Amino acid sequence: MQTTTHQETATAVQMNRTTDQRRKPTALEQAGGTKGLVYSALPVVAFVVANNVGGLKTAIIVAVVVAVAIAANRLLRKESLQPALGGLFGVAIAAGITWYTGSAKDYFLIGIWASLAGAVLFVASVLARWPLAGLIWNAATGRGTVWRADRRSRLYYNIATLVLAFIFGARFVVQQYLYEADEVDSLGYAKIAMGYPLLAVGLLVVAWAARASDKRLKAVGLLPARGA
Repeated sequence: MQTTTHQETATAVQMNRTTDQRRKPTALEQAGGTKGLVYSALPVVAFVVANNVGGLKTAIIVAVVVAVAIAANRLLRKESLQPALGGLFGVAIAAGITWYTGSAKDYFLIGIWASLAGAVLFVASVLARWPLAGLIWNAATGRGTVWRADRRSRLYYNIATLVLAFIFGARFVVQQYLYEADEVDSLGYAKIAMGYPLLAVGLLVVAWAARASDKRLKAVGLLPARGA
């Protein structure tokens, strides 16, 4: 009896490990988890504070040092380096532009115009009848493009894509206004507040669209029903 129990326990542990290995990381986990989201805001906060205290050159140096420290900390803790390296690269590019122009507000320039590009791209994908929310989600989950065969599924993903377009567009409008007004501190706060928090809202809408689409596709026979 004991041997059987031990074997069952070992089998259960192995099945749990296999399930964990197969489980795809969530968007939050891919971004480095909650800690990764906090880390992404630290260079911006450091830049704004240092610019007020010691001027532009100090702000650039401090922002880069903070980004490097975050990457080094992740390396020492054997955590995922992808978010840290991406953040370090972004900070380095922003710092280089700021150093070249000599204007603190230019630290946020890439992000501002990237937001506009994102908004245009999302809207264009809807007009082309290939909503990016559907393309990206179904590519990541291995569902392919079967959802495009159903008009209602396309509608769900159109809504999600337009919500993302609105988020990116709002970022551009607000931050471009603050950029033109030379409000460096407010730019920093807006970048943080309109970053991951708003993106999380957009991802919730995408998740809603995906669930609604899957339910619809199963109902019309384009996806196998659960347990089939």
